[in-house]
Amino acid sequence: MRSRHNILLAAGRAFAERGYPAVTMHDVADLSGMTKGAVYFHFSSKECLAVAVSAEFADRLPALCDAVARLALPPVASVTELLLRTAAALRDEPLMKAGARLQIERSLIDVELPLPFEDYTALIATWLRGALTAGDLEHSTPPEPLARVLVSAFFGAQLLSWMADDRTDIIERTVEVLHAVVPCTRDPRHISPYLHEASTAREPARTRPRHRAGRPLA
Repeated sequence: MRSRHNILLAAGRAFAERGYPAVTMHDVADLSGMTKGAVYFHFSSKECLAVAVSAEFADRLPALCDAVARLALPPVASVTELLLRTAAALRDEPLMKAGARLQIERSLIDVELPLPFEDYTALIATWLRGALTAGDLEHSTPPEPLARVLVSAFFGAQLLSWMADDRTDIIERTVEVLHAVVPCTRDPRHISPYLHEASTAREPARTRPRHRAGRPLA
């Protein structure tokens, strides 16, 4: 299974960086450090690789949804957290980058790819419906179409972020989308567990006081 996963990661990097048409099975073999025969043992064609990478992308989205649902945040905060975590995954994870690009290139691939956004959008609609019921969302657009607009705007923003600078500003663009589409969204920098964890991880060790013989140094 490790060999298969290594091949998928290599294919993901190749598809993300070069696009589906430009990638060959030989490229994937070189990137994975395996023989071409070993790649064909697990995947009979480039189309099969595209399907497998797309399936990984499609599986990652509900995993992100589950992780956010376990936090039991208020509905609008859940929507915010999900989009921010998805943005970070699209920025940092090769298979997510590849999956997003393969969705754009669907017409160039001679095989049916999974459609990954339906359940993702439905969950966001559920959270928005809960926010509306609780009086935390004042919006003239009903939750279902609002969820579709929000998901469309988010994935459009990640595309533009990718084209502009390899998604380095995707968090900022995601915050812009949230404020524009769900105006009642509070500043995610104050309410997002993901952003709080990321900020804490970046804090330098010098913020901790040093001690000697049980007493802090002056």
